[in-house]
Amino acid sequence: MEDGRPIFLQIAELIENSIIDGTLAEEGQVPSTNELAAFHRINPATAGKGVNQLVDDGILYKKRGIGMFVATGARAKLRDRRREEFAQQFLHPLLTEASKLGIDADDLKRMIDRWEQGR
Repeated sequence: MEDGRPIFLQIAELIENSIIDGTLAEEGQVPSTNELAAFHRINPATAGKGVNQLVDDGILYKKRGIGMFVATGARAKLRDRRREEFAQQFLHPLLTEASKLGIDADDLKRMIDRWEQGR
C-alpha cells in the first residue's frame, strides 16, 4: 500500500479497479478480508473496513456464510462515478484554463487528435 491515503480506501479502490477492468465479474466472489489482509500484509480489520465501504456503496453484497460478491450493475455504477470524478478532477480545470487561453472545443479536439497521432 502506498500514497499516504488510508489503507482501507486503497483496498476499496483495488477492488473497484478489479471490477472495472473485469478481473472481478459481477456476481463473482471477492477475496475474503483475511486473504486481502495476508496478501497486503495489513490488519484484517483494515481490509474489512475497505470491503464494508463497498458494501455500503452497493458495490458488494454478502452471502451469509459464503463471502462477499460483486453486485449486479456494480461495474456500470463504478464507471459512472469515476467518469464524474474524472470530469471534476481533470475536465473542468482543463476547460477553465482553455477558456483563459482562448482555446475553444474545436481547438481542444485538434490538440487531442494531434497528441493521439504522436503516440
